[in-house]
Amino acid sequence: MSADPLLQPFQLKHLTLRNRIMTTSHEPAYPQDGMPKERYAAYHAERAKAGVALAMTAGSAAVSRDSPPVFNNVLAYKDEVVPWIQNLTDAVHEHGCAVMIQLTHLGRRTAWNKGDWLPSVSSSRHREPAHHAFPKLIEDWDITRIISDFADAAERMQAGGMDGIELQVYGHLLDQFWSPLTNDLTGPYGADTLENRMRFPLDVLEAVRKRVGHDFIIGLRYTADEAQKGGITAQEGLDISKRLAATGQIDFLNVIRGRIHTDPAMIDVIPVQGMKSAPHLDFAGAVRHATGLPTFHAARIPDVATARHAVQAGLLDMVGMTRAHMADPHIVRKIVEGRENDIRPCVGATFCLDRIYQGGEALCIHNAATGRELSMPHDIPVAATKKKVVIVGAGPAGLEAARVAAERGHDVTVFEAASEPGGQVRLTAQSPRRREMIGIIDWRMAQCAARDVTFHFNTWAEAADVTALNPDVVIVATGGLPNLELFEQKGEQPHVVSAWDIISGDVKPAGKVLIYDESGDHPALQAAEVAANAGAKVEIMTPDRTFSPDVMAMNLVPYMRALQDKDVTFTVARRLLGVVPRGNKLTATIGTDYSDHSYQADLDQVIVNYGTMPLDELYFALKPLSMNAGEVDHDALIAGTPQTVVHHENGAFQLFRIGDAVSARNTHAAIYDALRLLKDI
Repeated sequence: MSADPLLQPFQLKHLTLRNRIMTTSHEPAYPQDGMPKERYAAYHAERAKAGVALAMTAGSAAVSRDSPPVFNNVLAYKDEVVPWIQNLTDAVHEHGCAVMIQLTHLGRRTAWNKGDWLPSVSSSRHREPAHHAFPKLIEDWDITRIISDFADAAERMQAGGMDGIELQVYGHLLDQFWSPLTNDLTGPYGADTLENRMRFPLDVLEAVRKRVGHDFIIGLRYTADEAQKGGITAQEGLDISKRLAATGQIDFLNVIRGRIHTDPAMIDVIPVQGMKSAPHLDFAGAVRHATGLPTFHAARIPDVATARHAVQAGLLDMVGMTRAHMADPHIVRKIVEGRENDIRPCVGATFCLDRIYQGGEALCIHNAATGRELSMPHDIPVAATKKKVVIVGAGPAGLEAARVAAERGHDVTVFEAASEPGGQVRLTAQSPRRREMIGIIDWRMAQCAARDVTFHFNTWAEAADVTALNPDVVIVATGGLPNLELFEQKGEQPHVVSAWDIISGDVKPAGKVLIYDESGDHPALQAAEVAANAGAKVEIMTPDRTFSPDVMAMNLVPYMRALQDKDVTFTVARRLLGVVPRGNKLTATIGTDYSDHSYQADLDQVIVNYGTMPLDELYFALKPLSMNAGEVDHDALIAGTPQTVVHHENGAFQLFRIGDAVSARNTHAAIYDALRLLKDI
């Protein structure tokens, strides 16, 4: 038996968990019609197959119709969920992994215009800032109904073969009752005493326990410290924890510190890149010490060393590594095999959660197989025929292509014009707060090195350089150059610079700066942060009705925190029409899509963020020499079958371009391009 603390079994009531690593409850938004169907099961089964001890599914499954699924939640209030739950539990149990599910009523953390259009209910009269729905102040009959709904849902989960459930008591209805910040009630459930505030969650617990019996495992994931004035304090949270333990009805505690009612509050509970790892770990350990109950916790525990410390130091019994397992579902297997250096790192980009909170599905920024387990492999199969693959460009697209081709067993050569790999990701990582992004590049370089990929840096590849290697397949992943045109205008603006010029340090910020953002992604805000830190007066302008929509909620917060005390303003619904020099200044003409109104502004510098234009000269030079003339069979690509297009019988190689060499998109799209093409080459 291994001496590794993470690989020791843990006895949870009657259930033996094979190690100390779990995935905590999260909703990847993969349900179909509110049911956890094949895609959902495949996602969790992949992690179970690789050794995770406990999969806590859903985040959270809704127990009532007036808790509509704003995150595409599992609908635990429907009887039809039972066979799908059984399918999910069977898929996970098959690999020796325990499986539970989190149940909730969202309370005010939802919308009334979803699902059945029922009013949201809460113990609070105030709407939640993140979801904007004014709730109905809950009535006695609502309380009775929802208690019964929790018990019904728990019974369905038990019937579906779950090993247990977790009640969600942070930010949702149960926590809204026990937080003094969100309880406007009087009477037995009122805010006047802690006992009254806790009554509703404990009534739910009692009803669930009566319904499912003593042997079924029940735990709480709950706020033990709201970290906000007027809210539950750390000391009161320890008191709550002891009261929960004293009920004798709870089998584990899953500790949360903080609130989730606003975007800034959310990222203090679920930190993103640039923030401290495991910030609440010691507090979770204090709860474990105070209660003696099995204690679980997750909050940016992205690496094996931190997880190992959490168990070895007696702070946790089970360590949640949820985002880490989205980046690499095979963490446990690699620990067991002594391959920790092969673990694909979570870089804290939180692309996964940001997509969910914007109504999308969870996807990892640099593992394009996550969530696509039914069509994309996490383990790359070896090809039947070895080929010579030449890749031009060592950004995220090119490196993923090289990694996958090398794992297929091909002979791979990469040309890169720069002295180092990484492309835009390497520039992004120059910002101290985003330096972890370089993990996307470093991991792929290590994987390529282990498979003898040949790299030629400082090499501007021409067509002759490529054809001299007699390739079977050529992948153009040359990326793009910053676009300095304005919308529907011909030619670059000669007097502006790009956001990337500022981020890279090639151009220094001037005094009064306009950052014109037509793309709505990270570079504009990164450039604004650089300029503001240099003392510039900054205006960030967009023609859209909101700024930076592609940065999304959780990633927006660190930028806003960095800019709040600087001389920075945000302007929406304004379009940059042109820039001309006037003495040592620039004059910008600014209009709007909503009318003919326009005006002029005198500036020291204009910075444009309008995507990139493909760097595609090499692709077009190689196109007539290739057998497929660069054409991609989209049906084959989507179906996961090899590319067989032939236009030129005498063509020497297949030619494809990927990533920003096609069009400006994002890192995930570039990596997905490479994976789904190269896995079948």
